[in-house]
Amino acid sequence: MARRALGPATLAVVAAIEDAHRGEDVLVACSGGADSVALAHGARLAAGRRGFAARAVVVDHGLQEGSAAQASRVAAGLTEAGLPADVVRVRVTQDGSGPEAAARTARYRALADAGRPVELCYLGHTRDDQAETVLLGLARGSGPRSLAGMARRRDGFVRPLLDLTRTTTRQCCDELGLDWWEDPHNTERRFARVRVREVVLPVLERELGPGVAAALARTASLAREDADALDQLAAAIDAPAELPCAVLEPLPAALRQRVLRRWLLARGATQVGRAHTLAVAALVTDWHGQRWVEVPGLKVVRSSGVLVADFSLRPPSL
Repeated sequence: MARRALGPATLAVVAAIEDAHRGEDVLVACSGGADSVALAHGARLAAGRRGFAARAVVVDHGLQEGSAAQASRVAAGLTEAGLPADVVRVRVTQDGSGPEAAARTARYRALADAGRPVELCYLGHTRDDQAETVLLGLARGSGPRSLAGMARRRDGFVRPLLDLTRTTTRQCCDELGLDWWEDPHNTERRFARVRVREVVLPVLERELGPGVAAALARTASLAREDADALDQLAAAIDAPAELPCAVLEPLPAALRQRVLRRWLLARGATQVGRAHTLAVAALVTDWHGQRWVEVPGLKVVRSSGVLVADFSLRPPSL
């Protein structure tokens, strides 16, 4: 299809995909919603223009009645349009993290498994999704890494549409004459993200003026730059198994916390949160003879000016 035949929203989607493309073949994750349908057809058009291979995967979580038939319809529609698509069925295991998180974990694992060595997986998250992610991070009291939102490109996943709005993806579908599926879960207010989407953001836009979503997405970009820089600095600091307090003490707090978190995880600690790193940091900056600090999986002891991991809390191997 020639460029002049495309509508403005479709052109924006295709241009975003082409800007994000780095020569890889593309696996599109398509749920059947407007965002991922626009992404899938945008990838189909971009592949034809740029000559890379593209296909799609539809993940069936099995959480709703008729989900298998719906996934098959989405895959069949994409294949008929010229984008080969397969259905991957997953089993969502509740692990205490909540239904949204459990489904997301199962979905990302399935997408990673479905990818071929030469492919990257493209996801249909938009600027609106990014704004919601930042607000949820703020509500949890999270740090810069969480406020940085979703990365454009990380761990085999690419999000080309982060600068586009949901309005644009729906306009793209309309221009191409495409139907999309509205997931009933996207209107269930028992989910925090739905409440942010339907209640919180509209209130902010009404009370503070238009552009709140764009500003939150811009905040994510700024926070990601800072978080990436601090993580790189922390990774460059040598943190041996017995970590000298003299290495940690002169560091700015933000850098010290990152070094300690990396060190604790490397020693085998699990589920390390800010309260844990602050407590361990106190062995360095507020030392008054504490016996030890417990973190999940181990104890940290200060001895002769160094931090040492004590594994007596680790459960015995079976």
